[in-house]
Amino acid sequence: MPSQFFGLNIAYSSLLASNAALNTTANNIANEETKGYSKQQVVTQASDALRVFSKYGCAGAGVDTLSIERLRNEYYDIRYWNNNANLGEYTVKDDYMKMLEDYFKDDDEVVGFNTLFGAMYDALEELSKHGGDATYKQAFLQSSTSLTDYFNSMYASLQNTQKDLNAELKVTVDQINSYASEIASLNKRINVIEQSGGNANELRDQRGYIVDKLSELVDVETEEQTVYDPNNPDRDTKMTRYLVKIAGGQSLVSGTNYNTLECVGRSNTEKRNQSDIDGIYDIKWSNGNNFDLHNASLKGTLKGIIDVRDGNNNEYFHGTITSIGLTEPDADGKRHQTATVEVTAEYLKDLNKSNLAEFGKIRLYDQEVCYDNFTFSYDAATDKYYYTFEMSDSNTALNSSKIGKEAAVGVGNRYQGIPYYMQQMSEWLREYAAAFNKIVAQEGSVDGYGDQAKNLFVANSLTGDFQYNCVGEPDKVDANGNPVSYSIKSTDNAYYRITAGSVDIDTAINRDAALLGTHTVATAGQDKYDVVEQMIDLHTNKSRMSFRGCSSEEFLQCILSDITLNTGAARTFHAKYDELGNTIDNLRLSVSGVDKDEEGVDLVKYQNAYTLASKMINCFTEIYDRLILQTGV
Repeated sequence: MPSQFFGLNIAYSSLLASNAALNTTANNIANEETKGYSKQQVVTQASDALRVFSKYGCAGAGVDTLSIERLRNEYYDIRYWNNNANLGEYTVKDDYMKMLEDYFKDDDEVVGFNTLFGAMYDALEELSKHGGDATYKQAFLQSSTSLTDYFNSMYASLQNTQKDLNAELKVTVDQINSYASEIASLNKRINVIEQSGGNANELRDQRGYIVDKLSELVDVETEEQTVYDPNNPDRDTKMTRYLVKIAGGQSLVSGTNYNTLECVGRSNTEKRNQSDIDGIYDIKWSNGNNFDLHNASLKGTLKGIIDVRDGNNNEYFHGTITSIGLTEPDADGKRHQTATVEVTAEYLKDLNKSNLAEFGKIRLYDQEVCYDNFTFSYDAATDKYYYTFEMSDSNTALNSSKIGKEAAVGVGNRYQGIPYYMQQMSEWLREYAAAFNKIVAQEGSVDGYGDQAKNLFVANSLTGDFQYNCVGEPDKVDANGNPVSYSIKSTDNAYYRITAGSVDIDTAINRDAALLGTHTVATAGQDKYDVVEQMIDLHTNKSRMSFRGCSSEEFLQCILSDITLNTGAARTFHAKYDELGNTIDNLRLSVSGVDKDEEGVDLVKYQNAYTLASKMINCFTEIYDRLILQTGV
């Protein structure tokens, strides 16, 4: 039989439950604007009924207040993190592709390629009417210099953008490390609280909010594992191990332990692209393990930075090792190891399309070595193309076991980022310079002094105060137009030397316009302009020079078509993921968010429950007062 005070105990349990609900409601209202806060609710259940030996069997014993738990839907969290990673990636791409689009702009406000190239040919038209007039020659040279200055400026702008991306990569890595440290610290504090029987709701919210911010930087996977007592597996330790994995499953946090990333700058002997800035960062784990920056699962701001900074349209150097050998003895009698690589990709069969650094680091199957130079060659007998890399480091040890294995410089990245646009500019310049110089310095072409005319477009040296005039370019076909074997060394005086950053006008011609060749017959008089006519024909004649199937003047359209497409895609995906993120966040908030109106209703509800519980106690107090004081029980 229950105690005479049984009803008072029931009322007291109701008072406790209502009081806990009121306090929790107050906490929810106070944290309505707190970032990452999840609505909390009191979890109650009916107390175990008291068995009485009466016809009705059992008597209700009130309510038990079990815990205060936060409302959270893990499914919405995962969806939010996945979308946030995509949003972070396309935010970066949207910002930087707009910047690249502005660089190549040519309109009423910005003077770009079309305007400068058109002005150069307007000057040529005038020159064609006054072939021997130095004034018109000088006007043409000035317009040509403006064109090369434009490419020099574009090169500098793209390199500065690459520097900005490199710096942003470092900031992103530092943020990831900071978040990893915070999550590991929170894991420890959560276990301390929950091991003693409580719920660390606020700390779990803080951890979830940090993961939210982390998910914008890189793709995130989380898992919470129960920790068992190895001596008594059935004992509930109330501890968990919270795991965070990033970049396709690479471990960042495991319980109270965490790994950190570090940025390691490439030396100038480790370049992957001819146009790369010095000190580009690679990322490694601080424990020495490799961090895979190019796995297909990578997302977030990190992915966006890498794509724009390193995107090469998947046009990177790779091929099959065909031989390992030694060079001829040098001046000191030393011989250096070489590795010859056969290439089959179309863009590698023309050195003018290459963005391969003159010296850098190559991966020969399972070994990375630094090369000092390379030689590009074509074998007409077999119709095959080769690159032979020379390594002067005496510590380099190569053996024949690598023959037949893959060699590569860098990795492929399908995005059209800065290296891609650098390569496109270099390819156009090399093709155009070769075609123009072939005309201006053709056999029989003479300058104003009656001497053989020289090449106009040249390359400035990056290491000294001199120019490469590209006269070392070998013939690739014979007199009948048949292919012949040839080779070009990266150190040769060839068109490979020309990039958007090095292209220039021959200094001597620029100083003395009379050195510009305009005609082919020295005795025909200074007004003959047959060479100038051929120069003008180069403007639109694709048989003289073709770039991606277009004439020379259509360079900007080709580049802008790529940039516009990528910018439009970035803008579209950014807007899509931004809108989708808002939708997912609203769904998440519908579960875990605090709504003032809802809390107001709960406040009235729990207040009434508390009032009723108080009235129950008052009622039982009067009953016990009458029972004890007035009946003498």
